[in-house]
Amino acid sequence: MGAAMRRIQAGNALSAFGLGFTVPYLYVYVAQVRDLGAGTAGAVLAVFAMAALVVLPFTGWVIDRRGPLPVLVGGAMLASVGALAMGVSGSVPAAVLSATLLGAGTAVMQPALATMIVWCSSPTTRTRAFATQFFLANLGLGVGGLIGGQLVDESRPGSFTLLFSIEAVMFLVLAGIALTVRLPRPAVLAGAAGPRDAASGGRGGGMRALLSHRAMLQLCVLGFVLFFACYGQFESGLAAYGTEAAGIDPSTLGIALAANTAVIVIAQFVVLRLVERRKRSRVIAAVGLIWALAWVVAGYAGLGHGSQMVATVAFISTYALFGLGEAMLSPTVAPLVADLAPASMVGQYNSAFALVKQLALAVGPAVGGPMGAALHGPYIVTFVLFSLGITVLALRLGRQLTPVQDQPSLVPASRVVVRHQPETEPEAALAPTR
Repeated sequence: MGAAMRRIQAGNALSAFGLGFTVPYLYVYVAQVRDLGAGTAGAVLAVFAMAALVVLPFTGWVIDRRGPLPVLVGGAMLASVGALAMGVSGSVPAAVLSATLLGAGTAVMQPALATMIVWCSSPTTRTRAFATQFFLANLGLGVGGLIGGQLVDESRPGSFTLLFSIEAVMFLVLAGIALTVRLPRPAVLAGAAGPRDAASGGRGGGMRALLSHRAMLQLCVLGFVLFFACYGQFESGLAAYGTEAAGIDPSTLGIALAANTAVIVIAQFVVLRLVERRKRSRVIAAVGLIWALAWVVAGYAGLGHGSQMVATVAFISTYALFGLGEAMLSPTVAPLVADLAPASMVGQYNSAFALVKQLALAVGPAVGGPMGAALHGPYIVTFVLFSLGITVLALRLGRQLTPVQDQPSLVPASRVVVRHQPETEPEAALAPTR
């Protein structure tokens, strides 16, 4: 891992650490601590997601023309202002405006960070780079949430102001670290271009090219189902199902989320060794089967006739199985987006996939929440089928990929030296040496 990549990963971990301080407590903070009510808290969470949907369609275009660094720094500073403002928000307009700034800032940081990782990696190292990013992000979120839980006190609004202040500082730290990174400006990302490169002469063709790229469209559909069937249910439908159908104590939800994070942190690099030399499409297909099993276990927790202890263990196991699938996805899906993109459209491809993720995270709770609370049997059946759909979609996607896109380990290993040149010179090449 080069110096640039180490700094990118360190900034990613620290920003996730800051997010962990506030994400679990945002609803409680707005609804109870600031006494703005459940309706306002729901609106703040919705605005947080909607801000991302508004800015992401433009983010990729800016990244591809100005580079990911100014976008990342600008997003981090915007998120920092939003976090500070949220920490002192005592009215509905202030909370909504703060959520808008925070949501927009954190949204544009995702594709910018992904593009920086692509620029600083090769097809053979990209799988491990994205796995490391996912591992550090989850570790940061987990540690931040754990420490934040010890500092927070619902009777003292100042304790929440402290949490949001720490989050704001971490965003500024990310911006500061990013400014020290010397990014290469590769003319061609060797082996990273998708089939559109031949038609576009390596320059890409804007969103029209993306929309006509069949493999990318299939990956976006697959991504929507992935995020809808897993992340979109964690704190909505699955939580409602667990408390209503399985009789899970609300405090157990925290244990289940901790089990999910623990599996990711413990299993990530063990799983990486198993999947990095296998076809990505088959790894994703296996995730669908694992998640189908997770939903079956969740079904037993709520619809079986075992003891409360058995139901609780089964419910926690559901989150653990989801974590295993997530650890398998991190080294496959994100680098595949980059490998499908023409060299001049990496930012737009990353932003498009981030937009799909946000849509799934917005639709998932709206659909899963009511079903998980009231339609217990249909809820489980629906998401078992969605998980099996992941397997089918992944195998279909595999037929659209080149052998190297599906299995980057087929690329012969080589040492790559990145030569950085000033902005005024032609884009630097990535020159393999022996």
